[in-house]
Amino acid sequence: MSTIPANLSYTESHEWVLDNGDGTVTVGITDHAQQALGDVVFVELPEVGRELDAGEEFGVIESVKAASDLYAPLAGEVLEVNEALEDAPETVNESPYEDGWIAKLKPADITVLDNLLDADAYAQLAEEDD
Repeated sequence: MSTIPANLSYTESHEWVLDNGDGTVTVGITDHAQQALGDVVFVELPEVGRELDAGEEFGVIESVKAASDLYAPLAGEVLEVNEALEDAPETVNESPYEDGWIAKLKPADITVLDNLLDADAYAQLAEEDD
């Protein structure tokens, strides 16, 4: 069973979003997604300063099984990326909700977080995936 923290918002494409409380959000992939991918061997990070549209592909995560696109959960500017993943992509497997985060964004509109899935809705989606 995947871990699904209640304090996060989720997308149907298996990204999670943490509202940092300062007008920024942190984005990563869910425990369910990293389990489905298997051992992560490479993460292509977005460029800092890049403006993203909601749903836009902003990176790729590769595992021993497959490559999967990463999608922006909301529109905004990339403020920071997790450069530690360049040398240790397996961190996504080991700590998907903490050390394995992908990027920090400044959302164009923070209220769109309300349109994302809550933990219960995501749990139902992940269960249907299995």
